[in-house]
Amino acid sequence: MIPPVKSVIYSRIPRPDPALVARAAKFGIADLHEGLGEIAGRMCLMSPGMVPIAPGQKVCGPAVTAWNFPGDNLAIHAALYTAEAGDVLVLTNGGGHQGALWGDVACTFAKKKGLVGTVVHGATRDVDAIRELGYPVWSTAVSVEHPKKRGPAAVNVPVVIDHVLVEPGDLIVGDSDGILVIPRDLIELAVNNAETRAAKEVEFRRRIEEGEVLFDILGMRTVIEDLGIAIKDCTWEEDR
Repeated sequence: MIPPVKSVIYSRIPRPDPALVARAAKFGIADLHEGLGEIAGRMCLMSPGMVPIAPGQKVCGPAVTAWNFPGDNLAIHAALYTAEAGDVLVLTNGGGHQGALWGDVACTFAKKKGLVGTVVHGATRDVDAIRELGYPVWSTAVSVEHPKKRGPAAVNVPVVIDHVLVEPGDLIVGDSDGILVIPRDLIELAVNNAETRAAKEVEFRRRIEEGEVLFDILGMRTVIEDLGIAIKDCTWEEDR
């Protein structure tokens, strides 16, 4: 016999260094994704299916996680209760559209409490009202389907959101490009590398403005030669 699932709510999360959070907030997820390196960067990036409800949204803050049973959103209310100003709610029901996890009333309370955004692996509803509120929300689905509030539920435990592991206190960074999850022990690495990358791109833009060609700025000629790729001064028809 399978034992019953026990619900649990942890009221606290491990918090990242606020100074690192402030430094990370200066960058888009592209720079931070690259800053994590090829392997970690891919593992920490949510899919293109995680989209902002409104354009121009940005978020950066520690994750408060909520696991919800499919068709149920009990956990999100406990997460709203335990979260603190500056936190990001990260909600999942496994990604199904059954039972909307998030709506405008919860959004109104989250904004008043000082939360900085919500990431929903599942359904959001009331999207027009949410856009008017100006509170940042990303979601994998939109559906008004009625949710129950019976559990089981878990708050501030590790969860898998859109194929990415999120632990409470991990740094959630989002913009129009999507959502990136930075594990607490990799935040400093990501930020340091993002700062280096951003400084390089400032120099690239300066050189472009002065008339240089991006192909040469990036050293692509050498890359192509090293790969043994031929550059032929003719059309493909002439080369037949």
